[in-house]
Amino acid sequence: MQIEIILPSVVLGIMLFFSFGVAPVIFKVLKENDARKFVRTIFPYYYLINLILVSLICIYLFYRNFISFDFYLLVIIATLFAFSLFVLMPMINNARDKGREKKFKYLHAASVIINFLQIIILIYVLF
Repeated sequence: MQIEIILPSVVLGIMLFFSFGVAPVIFKVLKENDARKFVRTIFPYYYLINLILVSLICIYLFYRNFISFDFYLLVIIATLFAFSLFVLMPMINNARDKGREKKFKYLHAASVIINFLQIIILIYVLF
C-alpha cells in the first residue's frame, strides 16, 4: 500500500469537496444566522482532520526516511492548516463578531488564498 499517495489524495479530495461543494452551498441553502453557526462548527473539523492527516503523512515519511522536497511541502501544508485553525480562524471570527467587515474580508480572503495554495501544492506533490 502506498500511504504516501493515498493520504495526500484523501486530503486533496476533502479540500476540493469543501471548497467547491460545501462552502458555496452553505449560504445558498441556510439562513444567514444558521449558515454562520454551521461554518463556525464545521471548519474547525475541516482544518483539524486535514492537519491530522497531513501530519500522519509527514510522520510516516520521516519515519521511513523519505525526506525530500515533497516532504517539506507537506510540512508547509500542515503548518498552514495549524495556522488556519489556531490563528486565522479565531481572528476571522473575532473580526466578524466585532463588526469589522473590512478586516473580516481581508482575513477571509487570506484563508481562501491559503486553502487554494494548499490545493495547488498537494496537486504538485501527487503529480
